[in-house]
Amino acid sequence: METLILLTYAAICVFIFKVFKIPLNKWTVPTAILGGIVLIGAIILAMNYNHPYTDKVRQIYVVTPIVSEVRARVLEVPVKPNTPVKKGDPLVILDSTRFEARVAQLEAQLADTGQLAEGNVASVAEARAKVMQATAKRDQAVRTLRRYQGAPDAFSRQQIDTQTERVAASRADLDAAQAALAKAETQLDGSVDGDDPAVAAVKAQLEEARFDLENTVIRAPMDGFVTQLAVRPGMMAVPLPLKPVANFINQEERLYVAAFRQQSLLRLEPGAEVEMAFTSLPGQVFSGKLVQVMPTIAEAQLAAGQALVGGAAFQKMDNEAMVIIELEGNDEVQSLPMGVSAQAAVYTEHLHHVAIIRRILLRMMSWRHYLYLDH
Repeated sequence: METLILLTYAAICVFIFKVFKIPLNKWTVPTAILGGIVLIGAIILAMNYNHPYTDKVRQIYVVTPIVSEVRARVLEVPVKPNTPVKKGDPLVILDSTRFEARVAQLEAQLADTGQLAEGNVASVAEARAKVMQATAKRDQAVRTLRRYQGAPDAFSRQQIDTQTERVAASRADLDAAQAALAKAETQLDGSVDGDDPAVAAVKAQLEEARFDLENTVIRAPMDGFVTQLAVRPGMMAVPLPLKPVANFINQEERLYVAAFRQQSLLRLEPGAEVEMAFTSLPGQVFSGKLVQVMPTIAEAQLAAGQALVGGAAFQKMDNEAMVIIELEGNDEVQSLPMGVSAQAAVYTEHLHHVAIIRRILLRMMSWRHYLYLDH
Protein backbone atom coordinates (compact mmCIF):
# COMPACT_ATOMS: atom_id res chain seq x y z
CA MET A 1 0.00 0.00 0.00
CA GLU A 2 2.85 2.37 0.80
CA THR A 3 4.28 1.67 -2.67
CA LEU A 4 0.92 2.44 -4.27
CA ILE A 5 0.68 5.73 -2.38
CA LEU A 6 4.24 6.61 -3.37
CA LEU A 7 3.54 5.89 -7.04
CA THR A 8 0.34 7.92 -6.89
CA TYR A 9 2.18 10.82 -5.27
CA ALA A 10 4.97 10.56 -7.84
CA ALA A 11 2.41 10.65 -10.67
CA ILE A 12 0.82 13.75 -9.14
CA CYS A 13 4.23 15.42 -8.83
CA VAL A 14 5.10 14.63 -12.48
CA PHE A 15 1.72 16.00 -13.55
CA ILE A 16 2.26 19.23 -11.60
CA PHE A 17 5.81 19.64 -12.88
CA LYS A 18 4.64 19.10 -16.49
CA VAL A 19 1.48 21.21 -16.42
CA PHE A 20 2.88 24.15 -14.51
CA LYS A 21 6.33 23.78 -16.15
CA ILE A 22 8.16 23.82 -12.83
CA PRO A 23 11.90 23.59 -13.39
CA LEU A 24 13.82 20.65 -12.00
CA ASN A 25 16.52 22.01 -9.73
CA LYS A 26 18.06 21.49 -6.33
CA TRP A 27 15.10 23.20 -4.65
CA THR A 28 12.01 21.82 -6.35
CA VAL A 29 12.98 18.14 -6.52
CA PRO A 30 14.07 17.78 -2.82
CA THR A 31 10.98 19.73 -1.79
CA ALA A 32 8.74 17.31 -3.68
CA ILE A 33 10.54 14.29 -2.24
CA LEU A 34 10.49 15.64 1.32
CA GLY A 35 6.83 16.55 0.98
CA GLY A 36 6.03 13.01 -0.11
CA ILE A 37 7.92 11.52 2.82
CA VAL A 38 6.16 13.78 5.31
CA LEU A 39 2.72 13.23 3.77
CA ILE A 40 2.96 9.48 3.50
CA GLY A 41 4.61 9.15 6.93
CA ALA A 42 1.85 11.20 8.56
CA ILE A 43 -0.87 9.12 6.88
CA ILE A 44 0.73 5.81 7.87
CA LEU A 45 1.32 6.88 11.48
CA ALA A 46 -2.23 8.24 11.83
CA MET A 47 -3.65 5.04 10.35
CA ASN A 48 -1.58 2.74 12.61
CA TYR A 49 -2.64 4.59 15.76
CA ASN A 50 -6.31 5.21 15.03
CA HIS A 51 -7.03 1.95 13.19
CA PRO A 52 -4.85 -0.75 14.82
CA TYR A 53 -3.81 -3.89 12.96
CA THR A 54 -2.38 -7.19 14.12
CA ASP A 55 -1.42 -10.47 12.53
CA LYS A 56 -1.58 -12.29 15.88
CA VAL A 57 -5.14 -13.61 15.96
CA ARG A 58 -6.22 -17.10 17.03
CA GLN A 59 -9.55 -18.79 17.40
CA ILE A 60 -9.75 -20.20 20.93
CA TYR A 61 -11.68 -23.16 22.34
CA VAL A 62 -11.92 -24.97 25.67
CA VAL A 63 -10.85 -28.59 26.17
CA THR A 64 -12.44 -30.56 29.03
CA PRO A 65 -10.37 -33.54 30.23
CA ILE A 66 -12.71 -36.51 30.74
CA VAL A 67 -11.54 -38.20 33.96
CA SER A 68 -13.14 -41.39 35.29
CA GLU A 69 -14.81 -41.18 38.71
CA VAL A 70 -14.05 -44.86 39.40
CA ARG A 71 -11.29 -47.37 38.74
CA ALA A 72 -12.44 -49.96 36.23
CA ARG A 73 -11.52 -51.58 32.94
CA VAL A 74 -12.86 -50.14 29.68
CA LEU A 75 -15.43 -52.40 28.03
CA GLU A 76 -16.68 -50.30 25.14
CA VAL A 77 -16.05 -46.95 23.45
CA PRO A 78 -19.32 -46.10 21.64
CA VAL A 79 -18.31 -42.53 20.71
CA LYS A 80 -16.62 -41.82 17.39
CA PRO A 81 -13.85 -39.22 17.29
CA ASN A 82 -14.62 -35.81 15.77
CA THR A 83 -18.35 -36.62 15.66
CA PRO A 84 -20.79 -34.21 17.37
CA VAL A 85 -22.50 -35.60 20.47
CA LYS A 86 -25.20 -34.23 22.76
CA LYS A 87 -25.00 -33.67 26.48
CA GLY A 88 -25.45 -36.98 28.30
CA ASP A 89 -24.48 -39.24 25.39
CA PRO A 90 -22.23 -42.16 26.49
CA LEU A 91 -18.55 -41.73 25.65
CA VAL A 92 -16.86 -44.65 27.43
CA ILE A 93 -18.44 -47.69 29.13
CA LEU A 94 -16.54 -49.31 32.01
CA ASP A 95 -16.84 -52.75 33.62
CA SER A 96 -19.61 -52.44 36.24
CA THR A 97 -19.51 -55.98 37.72
CA ARG A 98 -17.82 -54.99 40.96
CA PHE A 99 -20.08 -51.99 41.49
CA GLU A 100 -23.28 -53.93 40.79
CA ALA A 101 -22.20 -56.50 43.38
CA ARG A 102 -21.54 -53.73 45.89
CA VAL A 103 -25.00 -52.24 45.32
CA ALA A 104 -26.66 -55.67 45.74
CA GLN A 105 -24.72 -56.29 48.95
CA LEU A 106 -25.74 -52.94 50.45
CA GLU A 107 -29.38 -53.40 49.42
CA ALA A 108 -29.43 -56.72 51.31
CA GLN A 109 -27.70 -55.11 54.27
CA LEU A 110 -30.24 -52.30 54.23
CA ALA A 111 -33.11 -54.78 54.36
CA ASP A 112 -31.52 -56.62 57.28
CA THR A 113 -30.79 -53.38 59.12
CA GLY A 114 -34.37 -52.24 58.52
CA GLN A 115 -35.63 -55.33 60.30
CA LEU A 116 -33.35 -54.54 63.23
CA ALA A 117 -34.73 -51.02 63.27
CA GLU A 118 -38.27 -52.42 63.45
CA GLY A 119 -37.03 -54.52 66.37
CA ASN A 120 -36.00 -51.32 68.14
CA VAL A 121 -39.58 -50.05 67.89
CA ALA A 122 -40.82 -53.31 69.39
CA SER A 123 -38.20 -53.03 72.13
CA VAL A 124 -39.54 -49.61 73.10
CA ALA A 125 -43.09 -50.96 73.30
CA GLU A 126 -41.92 -53.91 75.38
CA ALA A 127 -39.92 -51.63 77.70
CA ARG A 128 -42.95 -49.39 78.21
CA ALA A 129 -45.06 -52.41 79.12
CA LYS A 130 -42.45 -53.52 81.65
CA VAL A 131 -42.43 -50.02 83.15
CA MET A 132 -46.20 -50.12 83.51
CA GLN A 133 -45.98 -53.59 85.09
CA ALA A 134 -43.23 -52.51 87.49
CA THR A 135 -45.21 -49.37 88.38
CA ALA A 136 -48.28 -51.44 89.17
CA LYS A 137 -46.26 -53.81 91.38
CA ARG A 138 -44.67 -50.90 93.20
CA ASP A 139 -48.02 -49.20 93.79
CA GLN A 140 -49.51 -52.46 95.08
CA ALA A 141 -46.54 -53.00 97.37
CA VAL A 142 -46.78 -49.42 98.69
CA ARG A 143 -50.54 -49.80 99.40
CA THR A 144 -49.93 -53.12 101.20
CA LEU A 145 -47.17 -51.52 103.31
CA ARG A 146 -49.42 -48.62 104.25
CA ARG A 147 -52.16 -51.07 105.30
CA TYR A 148 -49.68 -53.00 107.44
CA GLN A 149 -48.39 -49.79 109.00
CA GLY A 150 -51.95 -48.56 109.62
CA ALA A 151 -52.78 -51.62 111.72
CA PRO A 152 -49.62 -52.48 113.67
CA ASP A 153 -51.57 -54.65 116.11
CA ALA A 154 -52.88 -56.89 113.34
CA PHE A 155 -49.49 -57.48 111.68
CA SER A 156 -46.24 -58.46 113.17
CA ARG A 157 -43.04 -56.44 112.93
CA GLN A 158 -41.53 -59.08 110.67
CA GLN A 159 -44.41 -58.81 108.19
CA ILE A 160 -44.02 -55.02 108.08
CA ASP A 161 -40.24 -55.31 107.48
CA THR A 162 -40.79 -57.92 104.77
CA GLN A 163 -43.30 -55.68 103.02
CA THR A 164 -40.92 -52.74 103.30
CA GLU A 165 -38.28 -54.79 101.53
CA ARG A 166 -40.81 -55.70 98.84
CA VAL A 167 -41.54 -51.98 98.27
CA ALA A 168 -37.82 -51.26 97.91
CA ALA A 169 -37.42 -54.17 95.50
CA SER A 170 -40.42 -53.07 93.42
CA ARG A 171 -38.99 -49.55 93.24
CA ALA A 172 -35.64 -50.96 92.10
CA ASP A 173 -37.42 -53.02 89.43
CA LEU A 174 -39.26 -49.87 88.31
CA ASP A 175 -35.99 -47.91 88.06
CA ALA A 176 -34.43 -50.70 86.00
CA ALA A 177 -37.48 -50.79 83.69
CA GLN A 178 -37.40 -47.01 83.26
CA ALA A 179 -33.66 -47.17 82.44
CA ALA A 180 -34.29 -49.85 79.86
CA LEU A 181 -37.09 -47.74 78.37
CA ALA A 182 -34.84 -44.67 78.21
CA LYS A 183 -32.14 -46.69 76.44
CA ALA A 184 -34.60 -48.06 73.91
CA GLU A 185 -36.07 -44.62 73.27
CA THR A 186 -32.57 -43.16 72.84
CA GLN A 187 -31.78 -45.72 70.17
CA LEU A 188 -35.06 -44.98 68.45
CA ASP A 189 -34.78 -41.18 68.75
CA GLY A 190 -31.24 -41.14 67.31
CA SER A 191 -32.68 -41.45 63.81
CA VAL A 192 -31.61 -39.38 60.78
CA ASP A 193 -34.58 -38.03 58.80
CA GLY A 194 -36.78 -40.58 60.47
CA ASP A 195 -34.37 -43.48 59.95
CA ASP A 196 -32.53 -45.52 62.49
CA PRO A 197 -28.81 -44.47 62.64
CA ALA A 198 -27.70 -47.86 61.36
CA VAL A 199 -30.24 -47.65 58.53
CA ALA A 200 -29.11 -44.10 57.67
CA ALA A 201 -25.47 -45.23 57.52
CA VAL A 202 -26.28 -48.11 55.16
CA LYS A 203 -28.40 -45.81 53.00
CA ALA A 204 -25.48 -43.39 52.66
CA GLN A 205 -23.17 -46.21 51.61
CA LEU A 206 -25.79 -47.46 49.15
CA GLU A 207 -26.17 -44.00 47.63
CA GLU A 208 -22.41 -43.77 47.15
CA ALA A 209 -22.32 -47.26 45.61
CA ARG A 210 -25.10 -46.33 43.18
CA PHE A 211 -23.22 -43.16 42.28
CA ASP A 212 -20.12 -45.21 41.47
CA LEU A 213 -22.23 -47.63 39.44
CA GLU A 214 -23.76 -44.78 37.46
CA ASN A 215 -20.29 -43.39 36.73
CA THR A 216 -19.22 -46.60 35.03
CA VAL A 217 -20.80 -44.98 31.98
CA ILE A 218 -18.84 -41.79 31.22
CA ARG A 219 -21.12 -39.32 29.47
CA ALA A 220 -20.64 -36.09 27.54
CA PRO A 221 -20.68 -33.10 29.92
CA MET A 222 -22.20 -30.83 27.25
CA ASP A 223 -22.67 -30.55 23.50
CA GLY A 224 -19.40 -31.03 21.65
CA PHE A 225 -17.14 -33.75 20.32
CA VAL A 226 -14.16 -35.90 21.28
CA THR A 227 -10.96 -35.59 19.29
CA GLN A 228 -7.76 -37.62 19.21
CA LEU A 229 -9.54 -40.51 20.94
CA ALA A 230 -6.90 -43.01 22.08
CA VAL A 231 -8.79 -45.06 24.69
CA ARG A 232 -9.56 -48.65 23.71
CA PRO A 233 -11.40 -51.61 25.32
CA GLY A 234 -9.18 -53.38 27.83
CA MET A 235 -7.46 -50.23 29.07
CA MET A 236 -7.77 -49.28 32.75
CA ALA A 237 -9.57 -46.06 33.63
CA VAL A 238 -8.42 -44.51 36.91
CA PRO A 239 -9.77 -41.50 38.86
CA LEU A 240 -6.62 -39.40 38.48
CA PRO A 241 -6.70 -35.83 37.03
CA LEU A 242 -3.47 -36.50 35.11
CA LYS A 243 -4.93 -39.63 33.48
CA PRO A 244 -7.99 -38.55 31.43
CA VAL A 245 -9.56 -41.12 29.16
CA ALA A 246 -10.41 -38.52 26.49
CA ASN A 247 -10.35 -34.81 25.68
CA PHE A 248 -13.76 -33.26 25.10
CA ILE A 249 -14.12 -30.15 22.95
CA ASN A 250 -16.96 -27.88 24.04
CA GLN A 251 -19.26 -26.86 21.20
CA GLU A 252 -19.49 -23.21 22.12
CA GLU A 253 -19.72 -19.95 20.17
CA ARG A 254 -16.43 -19.29 18.41
CA LEU A 255 -14.39 -16.42 19.82
CA TYR A 256 -11.10 -15.03 18.59
CA VAL A 257 -8.27 -13.58 20.66
CA ALA A 258 -5.98 -10.95 19.15
CA ALA A 259 -2.78 -9.41 20.51
CA PHE A 260 -2.27 -5.67 19.90
CA ARG A 261 0.50 -3.27 20.76
CA GLN A 262 -0.02 -1.40 24.01
CA GLN A 263 0.09 1.88 22.04
CA SER A 264 -3.29 0.90 20.58
CA LEU A 265 -5.10 0.58 23.93
CA LEU A 266 -6.60 4.08 23.73
CA ARG A 267 -8.29 3.11 20.45
CA LEU A 268 -9.41 -0.40 21.38
CA GLU A 269 -12.96 -0.02 22.67
CA PRO A 270 -15.70 -2.66 23.00
CA GLY A 271 -18.18 -2.47 20.14
CA ALA A 272 -15.66 -1.19 17.58
CA GLU A 273 -15.91 -2.54 14.04
CA VAL A 274 -13.44 -5.30 13.19
CA GLU A 275 -12.46 -6.93 9.91
CA MET A 276 -10.54 -10.20 9.75
CA ALA A 277 -8.69 -12.04 7.03
CA PHE A 278 -7.99 -15.75 7.50
CA THR A 279 -4.81 -17.38 6.26
CA SER A 280 -6.88 -20.39 5.16
CA LEU A 281 -9.42 -18.27 3.22
CA PRO A 282 -7.38 -16.11 0.81
CA GLY A 283 -9.08 -13.18 -0.86
CA GLN A 284 -11.89 -12.89 1.69
CA VAL A 285 -12.51 -10.45 4.54
CA PHE A 286 -15.06 -11.02 7.32
CA SER A 287 -16.76 -8.50 9.58
CA GLY A 288 -17.13 -8.61 13.34
CA LYS A 289 -16.86 -6.52 16.47
CA LEU A 290 -14.52 -6.10 19.39
CA VAL A 291 -16.18 -7.67 22.43
CA GLN A 292 -13.75 -7.06 25.29
CA VAL A 293 -10.28 -5.83 26.11
CA MET A 294 -8.76 -8.32 28.53
CA PRO A 295 -8.12 -6.62 31.91
CA THR A 296 -4.79 -8.40 32.46
CA ILE A 297 -1.49 -8.98 30.67
CA ALA A 298 -0.18 -12.49 31.27
CA GLU A 299 3.53 -11.60 31.35
CA ALA A 300 3.03 -9.46 34.45
CA GLN A 301 1.31 -12.07 36.60
CA LEU A 302 2.68 -12.79 40.08
CA ALA A 303 2.09 -16.24 41.56
CA ALA A 304 2.63 -17.24 45.19
CA GLY A 305 5.81 -19.23 45.71
CA GLN A 306 9.12 -19.43 47.49
CA ALA A 307 11.07 -17.65 44.73
CA LEU A 308 11.04 -13.86 44.64
CA VAL A 309 10.52 -11.91 41.44
CA GLY A 310 13.64 -10.18 40.15
CA GLY A 311 14.46 -7.70 37.43
CA ALA A 312 14.59 -10.44 34.80
CA ALA A 313 10.80 -10.58 34.91
CA PHE A 314 10.66 -7.00 33.55
CA GLN A 315 13.16 -7.32 30.73
CA LYS A 316 10.40 -7.76 28.16
CA MET A 317 8.36 -4.59 28.51
CA ASP A 318 6.57 -4.67 25.14
CA ASN A 319 3.92 -7.10 26.35
CA GLU A 320 0.88 -7.02 24.12
CA ALA A 321 -2.72 -6.43 25.17
CA MET A 322 -5.26 -9.17 24.44
CA VAL A 323 -8.74 -8.53 23.07
CA ILE A 324 -11.69 -10.81 22.28
CA ILE A 325 -13.30 -10.54 18.85
CA GLU A 326 -16.64 -11.97 17.77
CA LEU A 327 -17.35 -12.54 14.08
CA GLU A 328 -20.70 -12.41 12.37
CA GLY A 329 -22.15 -15.81 11.47
CA ASN A 330 -20.56 -17.29 8.36
CA ASP A 331 -20.67 -20.87 7.13
CA GLU A 332 -17.18 -20.71 5.61
CA VAL A 333 -15.63 -19.62 8.89
CA GLN A 334 -17.64 -22.18 10.87
CA SER A 335 -16.32 -24.95 8.64
CA LEU A 336 -12.70 -24.14 9.48
CA PRO A 337 -10.86 -26.21 12.08
CA MET A 338 -10.80 -24.76 15.57
CA GLY A 339 -7.64 -22.82 16.38
CA VAL A 340 -7.06 -21.22 12.96
CA SER A 341 -4.98 -18.04 12.69
CA ALA A 342 -5.99 -14.74 11.13
CA GLN A 343 -5.21 -11.05 10.79
CA ALA A 344 -7.45 -8.33 12.16
CA ALA A 345 -7.95 -4.58 11.81
CA VAL A 346 -9.98 -2.44 14.22
CA TYR A 347 -11.73 0.64 12.83
CA THR A 348 -12.49 3.50 15.22
CA GLU A 349 -14.35 6.78 14.82
CA HIS A 350 -11.09 8.74 14.99
CA LEU A 351 -9.88 9.92 11.54
CA HIS A 352 -12.39 7.56 9.98
CA HIS A 353 -11.52 8.78 6.46
CA VAL A 354 -8.05 7.25 6.89
CA ALA A 355 -9.64 3.83 7.55
CA ILE A 356 -10.04 3.28 3.80
CA ILE A 357 -6.30 2.78 3.57
CA ARG A 358 -6.38 0.14 6.31
CA ARG A 359 -9.26 -1.62 4.56
CA ILE A 360 -7.32 -1.73 1.31
CA LEU A 361 -4.20 -2.98 3.08
CA LEU A 362 -6.14 -5.76 4.81
CA ARG A 363 -7.61 -6.93 1.52
CA MET A 364 -4.21 -6.87 -0.12
CA MET A 365 -2.92 -8.98 2.78
CA SER A 366 -5.78 -11.43 2.23
CA TRP A 367 -4.94 -11.82 -1.47
CA ARG A 368 -1.30 -12.38 -0.61
CA HIS A 369 -2.28 -15.63 1.13
CA TYR A 370 -2.55 -17.18 -2.33
CA LEU A 371 1.20 -16.74 -2.72
CA TYR A 372 3.39 -19.18 -0.79
CA LEU A 373 6.19 -21.63 -1.50
CA ASP A 374 6.81 -25.02 0.06
CA HIS A 375 10.34 -26.22 -0.66
